[in-house]
Amino acid sequence: MPTTTDTILSATLGLLPKGTYLMTAAFEGQRGGMVVSSVQRCCDDPALICVAARKGHAIDPLIRDSRGFAVGIVPEGDKMIPRKFRFDDTAVSPVIEPVADDPFEAIPTTTMVTGSPLLSRCPVWFDCEVTRRIDLEANYELFVGRVLAILHNGERIDLNHEPVEDDD
Repeated sequence: MPTTTDTILSATLGLLPKGTYLMTAAFEGQRGGMVVSSVQRCCDDPALICVAARKGHAIDPLIRDSRGFAVGIVPEGDKMIPRKFRFDDTAVSPVIEPVADDPFEAIPTTTMVTGSPLLSRCPVWFDCEVTRRIDLEANYELFVGRVLAILHNGERIDLNHEPVEDDD
């Protein structure tokens, strides 16, 4: 049974903005996507965004290997994207399980700089290069991405950044 403290904490955290976003990635012909609810702007110059994502998802190895991802804003009322890209349904990676289905099959997609699949159903996309991946020692991790290009209502804007050097 929740305590008063738990109830107050939950209500207070609920005041922070949340939305419905689709995070995608691709590497060597494999594609993956997952619905996330926490995306925020980190910095304007250079443009950086931060995404909180469940660990162990199909796109984890794709993001790691490609060093890129895209985040699309899911339109309010869209039922297909949340249903198609639920954590449970897309948690098996084609990289780990070669017989896993491509979640984007039969869905028209396009790409920008990173090659991550973009669905036309989302009016806004951020195409990002990973600058940091932060393990929170919880069931979520943070991906910080430098925005390389945006797609806004069909208009593509490339931000012409130099590639980020590896820390290795």
